[in-house]
Amino acid sequence: MKPGVFFYCLLGMAALLSETSAQNLNLLIGTYTKPGKSEGIYVYTFDASTGKLRYKNKVAGLKNPSYLAISTDEKFVYAVNESGPGEGAVSALAFDKVSGELKLLNQESSGGDGPCYVSINKENTHVFVANYSGGSFTALPVLKDGRLSKALQTEKFNPNGRGKGQQASPHAHSAVLSPDEKYLYVSDLGNDEILSYAYSGEDKKPLNKLETVKLPHGSGPRHFQFHPNGKFAYSVQELSGEVVAFTSNLGKLTLLQSISGLPAGYTGRRWAADIHISPDGKFLYSSNRDDLNDIAIFSIQANGKLIAAGRQSTLGKAPRNFVIDPSGKFLLVANQDSNSIVVFKRDTETGLLEQTGDTIEIDSPVCLKFSSQ
Repeated sequence: MKPGVFFYCLLGMAALLSETSAQNLNLLIGTYTKPGKSEGIYVYTFDASTGKLRYKNKVAGLKNPSYLAISTDEKFVYAVNESGPGEGAVSALAFDKVSGELKLLNQESSGGDGPCYVSINKENTHVFVANYSGGSFTALPVLKDGRLSKALQTEKFNPNGRGKGQQASPHAHSAVLSPDEKYLYVSDLGNDEILSYAYSGEDKKPLNKLETVKLPHGSGPRHFQFHPNGKFAYSVQELSGEVVAFTSNLGKLTLLQSISGLPAGYTGRRWAADIHISPDGKFLYSSNRDDLNDIAIFSIQANGKLIAAGRQSTLGKAPRNFVIDPSGKFLLVANQDSNSIVVFKRDTETGLLEQTGDTIEIDSPVCLKFSSQ
């Protein structure tokens, strides 16, 4: 072979390898380790061209590393550790996205019992944790080496006196920053409230209360998602199964619409879980656990309101969490009680989902996050 031909062959191979690498993502999977056989956080390679998953790595020894957050530079992962009374913690881990290796850096108190949600700002300076059992949320500083420092601020909610059972006390279930990161929104399932805080990353007390949005008694606001345009926000109600749409302006939420995520005439258990919007902002998805075990699909209109567009069985039990890949072509569901992650192909024109036949078995999967490789 002539040197010139060989050179161009090498270029072609390099381009092919680069293209293949660009099509691959890391899928990080948070789990419950007790009860069950899960060992911790798992990392799989996800082929974004085919939807195939392949085991890559794991980190063992963490107690119930359920919900995860990945730093903007993808060098660190933060995991809540859902534990018994007085044991709530959040772990900081170094992440090698090439090998998928995760190494524990340190742990800090989450500031309350039952931490269930964690998020991080784009500057990687603060982590926010929602404590379900403790009815509180906490802001922790992030050091330059990725480790966590002790909490700067913890806000504990008081019972509003209206609820019984699951709503007899406050239960913070998510802490979500606005796209411009000027505001933090905390959903309190127990009190049927969404609270907003002005966020300043430079202050010793980084969060200041702005307003409380009260939702109908028995709603149970759980997870919260902003539209890519930042003008609209959506909340899934665990106990009513509804999706509530808001307009958002300067930290203030204004009710736009409330629409059921359940089938007409449904009389079974209402137990909604997760909510996500497609990257193009055209469709919204919400998951329903037992007895439905499906995903409700909505079309998002120009004014932010939703129209029901379809439903899809998750082919498993208790879809606690799901994720849409960055291309918008696939949606992956974590079925907690059937120990499976199921891959669906997503029609970008209709929003509808189609099973691919690709499934992996993981004990008690409860959180899915993508990173680049």
